[in-house]
Amino acid sequence: MLKIENLHVSIKEREILKGVNLEVKPGEVHAIMGPNGTGKSTLASVIAGKEGYDVTDGNIFFNGKNLLNLSVEDRAREGIFIGFQYPVEIPGVSIANFMRTALNEIRQYRGLDPLNGAQFLRLMNEKKKVVELTEKLSNRSVNEGFSGGEKKRNEIFQMAMLEPKLAILDETDSGLDIDALRIVANGVNQLKRPDNATIVITHYQRLLDYIVPDVVHVLFEGKIVKSGPKELALELEKRGYDWIKEEYEQGKLA
Repeated sequence: MLKIENLHVSIKEREILKGVNLEVKPGEVHAIMGPNGTGKSTLASVIAGKEGYDVTDGNIFFNGKNLLNLSVEDRAREGIFIGFQYPVEIPGVSIANFMRTALNEIRQYRGLDPLNGAQFLRLMNEKKKVVELTEKLSNRSVNEGFSGGEKKRNEIFQMAMLEPKLAILDETDSGLDIDALRIVANGVNQLKRPDNATIVITHYQRLLDYIVPDVVHVLFEGKIVKSGPKELALELEKRGYDWIKEEYEQGKLA
């Protein structure tokens, strides 16, 4: 589904990613962990097509298409969704209008008829249950005045509505209390299917207690230097990242 080959990315001539290789198959959940400043959010942003990044080498293939040739809008239409660490507010735009416009844009791109009002409301009511989104929240402007947990819950609701092929969750657990974390994680788990995939970017093991990854990757110094099963996250939680740094400097890691 997703194949990243030797990806090098710079911001204002400062190299952030220094040869990332990653392959994600349908049905898989991958976790990317690592210290601050190693390029985790940069990787997510580059996959999604956010501006301000200079790809100096490498390729990103998604279902056979090179994403670097597609606009950010077409990447979303192809089925890529990114949940941001700090979701933005859109004053004056209701969640319902925002979602109906986004969903019908994707349907048009795929040659499908737009949903009429009744069809959309039925779908919206069904998907609100995934993240326990209340009527009070769903009737407000997008993220306006929302708490951190409400914003993250709203993003998983958007994910449920759009049914992406690849969801990238960039530190979705940041600022969440235990109840909000459980609700968000349960929503992600309910949306998992054999034909979609999820990349979870996180600092902490606690999210991975709820969203169990098939593979855990450690991003360090702009590269994925170590990959392993879910137990790798437990080891990182126990030992921190100092041992990764030591092994990297000793040449024991790629």
